[in-house]
Amino acid sequence: MKNKKLLSKILMASAFLCLIVFVIIYLTDSPTGTGPFLTAFFVLLAISFNGFDSIKSFSYTIWIFAAVTASMYFPQYFVKAGDFELKRLIVPLLQIIMFGMGSQMSVKDFAGVIKMPKGVIIGLICQFTIMPIIGITIASAFDFPPEIAAGIILVGSSPSGLASNVMSFIAKANLALSVTLTAIATLLAPLVTPTLMSILAQQYVPIDFWSMMLGIFNMVILPIIAGLVFNSIAYAATSNKRIAVLVVVSILIVVGKNLIFMLSENVSNLAVLHSAFTDIFWFILIPILAGFGFRTVARGSKEFLGKAMAFVSMLGIGVIITIITASGRDSLLEMGLLLILACLLHNMLGYFLGYWTCKLARMDEKSCRTIALEVGMQNGGLASGIALQMGKVATVGLAPAVFGPMMNITGSSLATFWRGKKTKEE
Repeated sequence: MKNKKLLSKILMASAFLCLIVFVIIYLTDSPTGTGPFLTAFFVLLAISFNGFDSIKSFSYTIWIFAAVTASMYFPQYFVKAGDFELKRLIVPLLQIIMFGMGSQMSVKDFAGVIKMPKGVIIGLICQFTIMPIIGITIASAFDFPPEIAAGIILVGSSPSGLASNVMSFIAKANLALSVTLTAIATLLAPLVTPTLMSILAQQYVPIDFWSMMLGIFNMVILPIIAGLVFNSIAYAATSNKRIAVLVVVSILIVVGKNLIFMLSENVSNLAVLHSAFTDIFWFILIPILAGFGFRTVARGSKEFLGKAMAFVSMLGIGVIITIITASGRDSLLEMGLLLILACLLHNMLGYFLGYWTCKLARMDEKSCRTIALEVGMQNGGLASGIALQMGKVATVGLAPAVFGPMMNITGSSLATFWRGKKTKEE
């Protein structure tokens, strides 16, 4: 333990040495030579944070700063690898993250609607009204270029993600409510997000409602379905539960997804049939085999799977942010500080209005904290994926790329503050 802390202190000292060198070079020479030193500062600082329990939770955020710094200084390495455009990784990475979310979910997570109806209803109303309204207000007030403005609205129109569940856990808030809200809001996203974008962002960029709905279904719902199938095979106690899950998800894929597919594109019956069989293979049969394999190899260890998927999710989000930052580097240099300020206002007002709306509704303190985090923290990865499908990842995708790291800083700070502040109930 002592050796670990000593090593962390040495790494932290090395980090600040790199920062000093960065400042000296920046002030006396060309700023173009400062990239390696600023990147090294964040990398060493992130590693050193792991040696201190009080700041360990901020390590991931510092890693994101390191990735963003590297992509700003050396964008050429994060745009293409040979002839392969790295932005094509965004959707598969997002699907893996959503699969991880689904693999940690079960039918019990949706039962919270029955157990906590008031909290779920108020939480969903806050989620899909406060942030979109703040988004359109900020986009108009700051007079951003149309596609940047659309990106801010897109952030506000996206549901909460896994990060809010982590922060609710740290804050000792109502974790069951947080998980339920994230699950329900994510499932509503294919309908609600395109609707909000059509109403609020149509003035800035063309919005194809059905195409966006299909894209969100493919990026979010299908991977979550795969995760639920995996979970039902790996952990379900009875065969009846497994059969029920498989029947429901099969209907969602065969009927729900392909109905949207037909409405979004003029396709033949053969194409619809091919799509249905492809989806069943990838999102039902493969997860079934993976579930049985997991039970055999890892003996259904939830702890192992949870840690593995958390690592993969964090890595995936980091890669997505890095690629988007590199793609939109020129736009960020042009309006970076203004966009950071806009995203900070969006994020902080989400916490504030979410919390006090629940207070006015006479909800308990833990639920108020939970909904504040659910409202203020959005699914930046999903927003980035939508921006990519719109073909505007370098512009519409910038606000999600800025909002993601920022909400992790503010969210973890707020959660840590609440963790040390006892509620009246306690």
